[in-house]
Amino acid sequence: MEGKHSNLSKLSSAGFLISLGIIFGDIGTSPLYVLKAIVGDRVISADLILGGLSCIFWTLTLQTSFKYVFVVLQADNKGEGGVFSLYSLVRKRAKWLVIPTIIGGCALIADGFLTPAISVSSAVEGLRKFDAEINTALIAICILAALFIIQQFGTNFIGKAFGPIMVLWFSTLATLGTIAIIGNPDVLVAINPYYAYNFLANYPEAFWLLGAVFLCTTGAEALYSDMGHCGRPNIRVSWIFVKTALLLNYFGQSAWVLSREGQQLSELNNPFFDIMPSWFLLYGVILATSAAVIASQALISGAYTLVSEAVRLNLWPKVKINYPSLEKGQLYVPSMNWILCFGSIAVVLIFKESKNMEAAYGLTIVIAMIMTTILMMFFLTYRSKRGFYIAMAFGVVYLIIEFSFLVANAAKFMHGGWFPFVVGSVLFTVMFAWYKARKIKNRYVRFVEVEDYYAILTDLTKDTSIAKYSSQLVYLTSANFSSEVEAKIIYSIIQKQPKRADMYWLVHVDTLDIPHAREYKADVLVPNVLTRIEFKLGFREEQRINILFRKVVEDLVKNGEVDITSRYDSLQKHKISGDFRFVVIEKTFSDAAVLPFWERIIMKYYLLLRKFSISEEKAFGLDLSYVTLEKVPLILTPTEEISLKRVY
Repeated sequence: MEGKHSNLSKLSSAGFLISLGIIFGDIGTSPLYVLKAIVGDRVISADLILGGLSCIFWTLTLQTSFKYVFVVLQADNKGEGGVFSLYSLVRKRAKWLVIPTIIGGCALIADGFLTPAISVSSAVEGLRKFDAEINTALIAICILAALFIIQQFGTNFIGKAFGPIMVLWFSTLATLGTIAIIGNPDVLVAINPYYAYNFLANYPEAFWLLGAVFLCTTGAEALYSDMGHCGRPNIRVSWIFVKTALLLNYFGQSAWVLSREGQQLSELNNPFFDIMPSWFLLYGVILATSAAVIASQALISGAYTLVSEAVRLNLWPKVKINYPSLEKGQLYVPSMNWILCFGSIAVVLIFKESKNMEAAYGLTIVIAMIMTTILMMFFLTYRSKRGFYIAMAFGVVYLIIEFSFLVANAAKFMHGGWFPFVVGSVLFTVMFAWYKARKIKNRYVRFVEVEDYYAILTDLTKDTSIAKYSSQLVYLTSANFSSEVEAKIIYSIIQKQPKRADMYWLVHVDTLDIPHAREYKADVLVPNVLTRIEFKLGFREEQRINILFRKVVEDLVKNGEVDITSRYDSLQKHKISGDFRFVVIEKTFSDAAVLPFWERIIMKYYLLLRKFSISEEKAFGLDLSYVTLEKVPLILTPTEEISLKRVY
């Protein structure tokens, strides 16, 4: 799989097709609604159209081309991109960087509620050219429901068609735009940045229209998030084709609108469909709907990836993650799927039409872009000797640009921007509470030197007065050093219920700052008595500890480092392996009242979230029939000295 992944990361026709099908769906469907949002119900004028078009051109050039395609794509983590990959590259520089990371991740997931709804709604509204009374909201809901239902079966079978369909889509955009430009080539002057400046300086309320202009670049974050699917070279080359097609279509739409100077667009007007010849309109609606579905699918898959990475980085509750196909990167998160499904349908029900959704769209994405800019400043700072000055220049320019877009989008808050903001805020509380609660718990975990217990563990394996608990007893440990172990594990083995076994195993999982790695280190601490296994897994790797542990044991037995043959006389002579049992220790608070007020609130919220998350043993892929769960209290305060008098 790694070889296949590596090949796709190189410039190739396959990588080109995949990048079109996966990466550019969101930004590729923006012509459906961007110019319509800019014009709205305003009187059409050259200043409005040429100024708005110039802003689109330079937004795509500065924000998408330069920032993301040229600069941000350089921050690849072993070929992978996205806010969590970037965080893994810089998190050792400053602990507080987890905050912009969480905000960025939440903003991107919140975008998953809006992009499917606005893309599909904009596409099917083209049917109003045939029937002005048709209920497009119902059609959009049916398409979205079907899209989310099929996720559980895997999308590999339809994913293969995404590339060719998007080639046809972008070719259609370019062709329709070129034909319209030929009719009014004067629109090409909008390439001159003067028109953008003049628009922002002189057109009434032009600054607030930046919220509509920003919609042309909302898919830019996906360029980085999905880099691992097809690699930086393929994204950069395919972007040349995509940007050309997008600009030709935007200029073509503008040429058509300018021909109606002094008028207003009617409710049924959408420049995207209006530049199509009448005989092509039905095909155009079908093609636009297909492109919208592809854009939605890319965002849904991206949300799954974000959640799975957040789980590995302990930034999200442990949830069930399925792998419906053998295709690398194909995963399915049931809980997130249905949250996005009901959320997207709710958007359609609340806002009804795409023109109303435009007010809600963009706010969370610009927040995500600002967070990426902050993280990139740290990445650039430590990349070279002049990194600090490069990072400062990069930060100043793009923070000014993006905060301008943020303010413009914030003006739409009461008109719909509240929806993604509320969703993102709820997601933030989940991520932050889960992260912070783990930090609080770790403060009260006590470790002991494992070497101090070598002798007693050796004696315990030979003590026939204690019933054998299991032949091979395995504990999951959070100790980062092989010389340490949680005091609660020793307590579980020796005191809570003495557990005699032929061998004891300590298994530790270390999530690395790189996306793909699957390594292990084995330390035989006491021959045939105590062995520690440390797995080093990338943050995008599935943590199937049951399978991985079995493979490690096979390797150790083959190398003669351990002997797992059962020590029951009747089984030993037949060289039958002993049984294995995992013990998972769940730490609970014995007295949360001693915590500061805000930490008590966080822990109560954490305990509520745990009710909706899967158990530790399921998260690590353990066979539940071989797992024992033990709950032990975390002692927050030392036992008080109690004065007690005996009477006779």
